[in-house]
Amino acid sequence: MGALENKVVLITGTSKGGIGSAIAERFAAEGARIAMAARDEEGLAAALARVESAGSSGLVFGCDLARDDGGRDTLVARTEAALGPIDILINNSAAGGYKPFSAWTIDQLRRMQEVNVWAPWLLAQQTVASLRARGSGGAIINVSSASAEIPQGPVFLDTSPSRAGAAYGGTKAMLNRMTISLAHEVMAEGISANTLAPQAAAATPGLVASNWLDDGYFEPLDTLAEAALALCMVDARVCTGRVLYSLAYLIERGLPVHDVTGRHLLDGWQPADIPARIAVMRGLQSQVK
Repeated sequence: MGALENKVVLITGTSKGGIGSAIAERFAAEGARIAMAARDEEGLAAALARVESAGSSGLVFGCDLARDDGGRDTLVARTEAALGPIDILINNSAAGGYKPFSAWTIDQLRRMQEVNVWAPWLLAQQTVASLRARGSGGAIINVSSASAEIPQGPVFLDTSPSRAGAAYGGTKAMLNRMTISLAHEVMAEGISANTLAPQAAAATPGLVASNWLDDGYFEPLDTLAEAALALCMVDARVCTGRVLYSLAYLIERGLPVHDVTGRHLLDGWQPADIPARIAVMRGLQSQVK
């Protein structure tokens, strides 16, 4: 506890009880002050309550990352005016969905691109400018998805990401690519930039409720939060410009895996347990025809 004492963290997409709010709670348990941004003010209030229950402080900003006038252009400045200079940026907000290529409208595609690519780009630009001015290093984590992987075929696996992931997967592929070049640019200044994705699927409330994935695909939000915590504390000269998956990264680091409170080890999801979990996920994927 206390690994992020007095650090300031900005996290987008924290209003739905998913990845963003889990990271916020885990980081707060380590002493970080958390700024959270999303559109749903009620959900933001719930996320802030979890941060405060973890023993830290924070604030929330209603923000529509898809719009130039939605608050994204001033989000970094407002965070720093209230909490102090940002040390860590977590770009977690995402717009998604799987539909046939011809079913997307240009307005839908533009919104997805704004949320998944341009908003992270702009927020990273602003954060890097602040980090450079202080010369103190820092970390940027862009939350990605396995949907960014290029489907292999023919014959293609008949999965939603392969069959209908052109729009969502395409934006996440661009997020991965831009992160790598950003990492190259800022590495010498002690700033790391990486992407982190669920190994297969994160057990977010919405995705679990949808019932369209076998339970074996899911990992708890706690593992993603623990992987993000480990990743934001790396030496930029050693670990940057990487496209990482949460469970594989936890195995790589070999660190104890805690729940989002930081107080308890997560039963069944320690590094020694995880290879068997990944094997189940891969087995389920291999059964898809």
